[in-house]
Amino acid sequence: MKEIRDMNILAIESSCDETAAAVVHNGREVCSNIISSQIDLHKLYGGVVPEIASRKHIEKINQVIEEALKEAEVTLEDIDAVAVTYGPGLVGALLVGVAEAKAIAYARHLPLIGVHHIEGHISANYIEHPDLEPPFLCLVVSGGHTHLVCVRDYGTYEILGRTRDDAAGEAYDKVARAIGLGYPGGPKIDRLAKEGDPDAIPFPRAHIADAPFDFSFSGLKSAVLNYINGCQMKGETFRPADVAASFQKAVVDVLVEHSMKAAEEYGMGRFAIAGGVASNSALRESMKKACEERNLKFYHPSPIFCTDNAAMIGAAGYYEYLAGTRHGWDLNAVPNLKLGER
Repeated sequence: MKEIRDMNILAIESSCDETAAAVVHNGREVCSNIISSQIDLHKLYGGVVPEIASRKHIEKINQVIEEALKEAEVTLEDIDAVAVTYGPGLVGALLVGVAEAKAIAYARHLPLIGVHHIEGHISANYIEHPDLEPPFLCLVVSGGHTHLVCVRDYGTYEILGRTRDDAAGEAYDKVARAIGLGYPGGPKIDRLAKEGDPDAIPFPRAHIADAPFDFSFSGLKSAVLNYINGCQMKGETFRPADVAASFQKAVVDVLVEHSMKAAEEYGMGRFAIAGGVASNSALRESMKKACEERNLKFYHPSPIFCTDNAAMIGAAGYYEYLAGTRHGWDLNAVPNLKLGER
């Protein structure tokens, strides 16, 4: 794919509870990456409240965009296209970003590029790895998604496996709540697990016979809750650190096993991870070790590019632009958008 030099994309991300804007140069150089997080606000409710998230996006989005332009030392006159997440995600939150992107693109006569949120996560790997090009395999793990994807080319994806129920990040949040850690669960369980014994409790690992690359974490989550409830009913104490470590090991074991099986079957020499859970230290260490044992080149974004951000949307938007993707003023939020759809 021929690259276009000196192209600045203004990218906007508002699919959940982060209001983010970035200026990305030529798809891989991040000139600015501003994120306004709502975590402290949603902690009060133990999870994201969609209506509150949408209102907060409206309050913050202009400020975030202004700051992104200022940090990149550019103005809207220096922007060549506008990229925005239009799905999947919370419909009200998505609408704020889409409306803002359309307004800017219309006013400045700029191309408008709608980007799939998961494509953005995958593309986060391009930012810090100049040598990474398709084809490769990517495991996308976050609060709402667990996908094992074959990246055939820029913008061309084949989903090899996905979760049948809870996403990995969702299971983390529910288990964290059960052991009293609160929201968000992923980072808190990761920290607590370092103090526990990962082999203390034999939690189950789910395998789906007719879909070897699919995932299921609902049974594991239920097993953890049943273990905690059983201890409480019998008046027995349990170590939260052991629960966290044993739960995390069960999740990581399945993610690594399925990923390595896919890499072997598809003959891929490069493997990447992406999404919020990709910043989990146990997953990164286990995946790195598994890739080294199989002579696979392993890629992962820095933690700031794992969680929701606009730089990844700018990276994805650049390659979508090169592929000819353009959206009209009828672009709408699509909360259940499938990867690969236009």
